[in-house]
Amino acid sequence: MTSTTDANADAPTPDGYGALRAQLDTLTTEAFRPELAEIDQLPTREIARIMNGEDTTVPAAVAEKLPQIAAAIDATAERMARGGRLIYAGAGTAGRLGVLDASECPPTFNTDPSEVVGLIAGGPSAMVKAVEGAEDSKELAAADLDALGLTADDTVVGISASGRTPYAIGAVEHARGKGALTIGLSCNAGSGLAAAAEHGLEIVVGPELLTGSTRLKAGTAQKLVLNMLSTITMIRLGKTYGNLMVDVRASNEKLRARSRRIVSLATGASDEEIETALAATDGEVKNAILTILGGVDGPTAATLLADSHGHLRAALSAVRTT
Repeated sequence: MTSTTDANADAPTPDGYGALRAQLDTLTTEAFRPELAEIDQLPTREIARIMNGEDTTVPAAVAEKLPQIAAAIDATAERMARGGRLIYAGAGTAGRLGVLDASECPPTFNTDPSEVVGLIAGGPSAMVKAVEGAEDSKELAAADLDALGLTADDTVVGISASGRTPYAIGAVEHARGKGALTIGLSCNAGSGLAAAAEHGLEIVVGPELLTGSTRLKAGTAQKLVLNMLSTITMIRLGKTYGNLMVDVRASNEKLRARSRRIVSLATGASDEEIETALAATDGEVKNAILTILGGVDGPTAATLLADSHGHLRAALSAVRTT
């Protein structure tokens, strides 16, 4: 027997989008909140207070999924340690967040731009202007991944607040078919994206302040998880020493000053010693620290770090045991 609800969901509508509208009605991220229906009538300060209160709920939603997030990070780091890449794929806000996280890895961790890649439906121009229809294509996602020469050592993270975006699901399905590690990051329980991925991360933050505006709490949740995914993966790969960014790329005056501060914090050396060490290591912070703490020259520091796969603590241990 077909229920009245089912019949209405399947019935044609004047705009032809009955099925999709019915699907959106089931998503937490699309839910309407009657108690906020008069929010536009409130004083600005009160709206800000409500919005701030909404935002404070996001970290708790992320905390509920920390075991799953940690498992995904460990799996990602294992793949990257053997030469794999971290690839984000999403549309709209989700895609932009992936591109943002990827673009921040080279200056922060001295990664090659090809090591952490952000794909957005519609290509780079979609970062600033919506490319209509691009998010609806699984085939476009597969083509974008094929253009990168996807391998089984890579990790593909599909990002979609709704968890239904065809581009994100298509990326995960195609990657999994190629043997790559797959992660599905969404903000709805029981999502198609999580089901398609090996590691499903569903951060359920509830309905938005503005109905369906998933650049708000959902976007914040996705940013927090992507921060964890890239940062902790890089920690596991030896890109840090303690909480110091020892692989930072000094590409401007601020970063050159930060490089010297990092060497100072790690070693306690004088300014003169720091300048000497950086000069001997072509400005490489990690190498400079090793020359000071390990008492070795620049070429030896480079060799020790190469033998230790870039892990400064391991290189220091090698010096101390010889």
